[in-house]
Amino acid sequence: MLQIPLWNRLFIIAVVLAGLAFAMPNLFYERVERYNDALAEVEETGVTSDAAAEALSSWPSFLPSTLVNLGLDLRGGAHLLAEVSVADVYEARMDALWPEVRDTLRDLRDTVGTIRRQDAPLGELHVRVSQPEGLPEAVSAVRGLGQPVASLTGVGASTLDVRGEGDLLIVTLSEAEREATDDRTMQQSVEIVRRRVDEAGTREPTIQRQGADRILIQVPGIGSAQELKDLIGTTARLTFHPVVGRTDDPQADVASRQMILPSMDEEGTFYILEQTPVVSGDDLVDSQPSFEQQSGLPVVTFRFNTTGARAFGEYTAANVGAPFAIVLDEEVISAPVIRQAITGGSGQISGNFTVESSTELAVLLRAGALPAEMTFLEERTIGPELGADSIAAGEMAALVAFAAVLVFMIASYGLFGVFASTALILNVGLIFGVLSLIGATLTLPGIAGIVLTIGMAVDANVLVFERIREELKTARGPARAIELGYERALSAIIDANLTTFIIAVILFALGSGPVRGFSVTLGIGIMTSVFTAIYVTRLLIVTWFDRARPKTIEV
Repeated sequence: MLQIPLWNRLFIIAVVLAGLAFAMPNLFYERVERYNDALAEVEETGVTSDAAAEALSSWPSFLPSTLVNLGLDLRGGAHLLAEVSVADVYEARMDALWPEVRDTLRDLRDTVGTIRRQDAPLGELHVRVSQPEGLPEAVSAVRGLGQPVASLTGVGASTLDVRGEGDLLIVTLSEAEREATDDRTMQQSVEIVRRRVDEAGTREPTIQRQGADRILIQVPGIGSAQELKDLIGTTARLTFHPVVGRTDDPQADVASRQMILPSMDEEGTFYILEQTPVVSGDDLVDSQPSFEQQSGLPVVTFRFNTTGARAFGEYTAANVGAPFAIVLDEEVISAPVIRQAITGGSGQISGNFTVESSTELAVLLRAGALPAEMTFLEERTIGPELGADSIAAGEMAALVAFAAVLVFMIASYGLFGVFASTALILNVGLIFGVLSLIGATLTLPGIAGIVLTIGMAVDANVLVFERIREELKTARGPARAIELGYERALSAIIDANLTTFIIAVILFALGSGPVRGFSVTLGIGIMTSVFTAIYVTRLLIVTWFDRARPKTIEV
């Protein structure tokens, strides 16, 4: 008999109502968006401003506030394609390795004689020894500084390649270590860009690695590509260097492994610094804007990790009375004299900061320094007007497809077509409910997936209705025909939708950007359309049949 248990009916109704409840806030998008922003601001600051209170009162707190995030092509925003100079990291690695190599060779002074670092190509460390006959022993000793490569592809390999040529000791990263370093550099760059963008409070940015050394950055809602470049383009590389001297000549001759950098505050003043830093911003664990207690001027406080605190403490203890420079992005912020050993692992950066600039610097330092320079190969700004036009076009396409499907179903199947059309309306609501619940981002390809789902959603109903038509010729009464129609069409419905769902999963796994947006809405649409076809439409038909008790039916 044509029966649906009470618990099954209640479950179907509960799922539909829950989906529609999560989708409903999208009808009041701007109001709910302001509510969510105000709620996030209050949770972060603990203070409820007048504007936040007004926004919080605009939406009942007991209702869901889930929204479908709008992608770059619908909301407007900025698009950047950046190339990371991964080779820059090799030079930094060699600079960091030099003190260890120097100490190792000093222990072999009787064998290799005096040592002196020489200028070398990018990513190489050259050391000249005065006794070339001791070079093989030096090569062996420096080779011992290498570590196993920390990657699956470099198992068993060392991080360093060391060789001797004449009186030169040449140290480079091994090929396996270069590949591992490139991968880590890209992962770190992607993560730091993500932190900086998230710190700015933007919604649902797309930050993805593309190829070997490129990063795709798409941020909806931001004003321009230049604004995005200003946010992520600064390396915010903080280093602390010993000061050799001061000069007003930027072209002054300096010794090897020294450099001249301008002062940020004193125009025309340049500092001669040791090229190898004492400690770098990589060892920072926190940075906050603050105010200097005596003067009340804005400053930026910082705190090192254990390694950085130890190195900083040892250097300041050994150089009391000597100046040292705080360098940010190739400019000397300040060059104070060390009054006493700084062993607490924390300090502050003072300069001509405003409240805004100190906050921005703290954000950049807290997010971390980009490990290598980024070059922007492509930039694009999409205005909100274009996004609004895209939304209008997408809505028109969806409405036309929706109307055409409704007319076709009602004309072909009469009252049963009305039931299928009602389920189709609920299906679209469920799609938006699921998208809102998981915080998915809707793009133009995503709208295309929804439009395609609208056309495909009635396929299951067509299979069922055609099967009911066939069963009406042989079955005993309409109730039995409806029951057999659903039973015997089920396998075909599952087979047809399962193959399409597998394709959606493959597109999501292998695709990126617009392809993923299309696959997400397509996959969700398949699941909701199967649910509405098998359960919702059947519940509508059974409810009508229980009330009308027709002797015959027309499909």
